[in-house]
Amino acid sequence: MKSLLVATTNPAKLDEYRLLLREYELAPISLSDAGVDGHAPEETGATFSENALLKARYYFARADLPTIADDGGLAVDALGGEPGVRSHRWLGERHPAAGAHGDLDRALAEEVIRRMAGVARDQRGARLRAAAALVYRADGRIHERVSEAALEGVVAERVWPNMRPGFPYRAVLLLPQSGRYLGELSDEEAAQLSQRRLALAGLRAELERIAGAR
Repeated sequence: MKSLLVATTNPAKLDEYRLLLREYELAPISLSDAGVDGHAPEETGATFSENALLKARYYFARADLPTIADDGGLAVDALGGEPGVRSHRWLGERHPAAGAHGDLDRALAEEVIRRMAGVARDQRGARLRAAAALVYRADGRIHERVSEAALEGVVAERVWPNMRPGFPYRAVLLLPQSGRYLGELSDEEAAQLSQRRLALAGLRAELERIAGAR
């Protein structure tokens, strides 16, 4: 089975990709598996797609392996699309929780709920967005492709208490069709609905090409 470097330093995201890539018959490997320093490049892009491609190029250049990277976050209509491309940096580097991953996750979720206080149910629309960028070598040249997708929902009135580390916004997004928090779902259930799964579907031809390469 062909290897695909999943360029993330988020263990929860890596676990999700292990589930998602089964259907493509690709073996996801981590940065440490590939012997690549996990120091991430600065995310200077103005969009999720720009940041995803920036990261994919960066790690592909270091590993020379087919590489996928993504960028994404929560976009809330009533907040003008925030936190948006700054989803993981929304509170700033000087926030008291910035140095502790779990504390920062909870702080991000709680800030969404705080800012949405008093907003009517029919105005609480939001979505988790993702851009997945794939960089690989074939036919003697480097190929790049980016796919974007989103999972629609509404912002809850309180944070789901059993937050999964690495996925703060799943603890605030309700799924209208079921009335459940995304964070309530099992890993398998969440992966099937995931914005990352939808983004990968847009890369199917390229992923199948990598899987079938000799």
